[in-house]
Amino acid sequence: MTDAGKTPWLIQSDDFALYDALTLLRASFRYMDARINPPSSIHNLTVEGMQAHCRGGGEIWAIGQPLYACMFLTPKVDSLYLGKLAVKEGIRGQGICRTLVEHAANRAADLGLSALELETRVELTENHRVFSRLGFTIVSTGSHVGYDRPTDFLLRKPISLSADN
Repeated sequence: MTDAGKTPWLIQSDDFALYDALTLLRASFRYMDARINPPSSIHNLTVEGMQAHCRGGGEIWAIGQPLYACMFLTPKVDSLYLGKLAVKEGIRGQGICRTLVEHAANRAADLGLSALELETRVELTENHRVFSRLGFTIVSTGSHVGYDRPTDFLLRKPISLSADN
């Protein structure tokens, strides 16, 4: 795989690639089904919802054609929320997640936002380790409606807004 093949590209709201991204996301999140409670919101995600995300100020970025990695970005008041990051099974461990996170950090800086944020389920300890290696720290816990225990962690990574970015 060449470096050019690892360059993130923006999926537009009318791009058929949204269907490919949805397929990748569902396949990539499937392993969580037996491990997390409550179930992942991925089961409720539709192409129409993805189109609305794009039209409402969010972004969906992909790598590869056909795509083999993607992520959602959503601007918040002081951070860029990174959600639904997926890399195709079989090519994980090649720095693709890092490439997406670095791209998200650049987007945050472009937007004048001082941090990246993401949520990960409490049970997914391997995700905690990956994001820790990428500079994220756990800043809080959250609970889904109806649960009396923490179900997710909010992770945050500071972003440099200097001219060197």
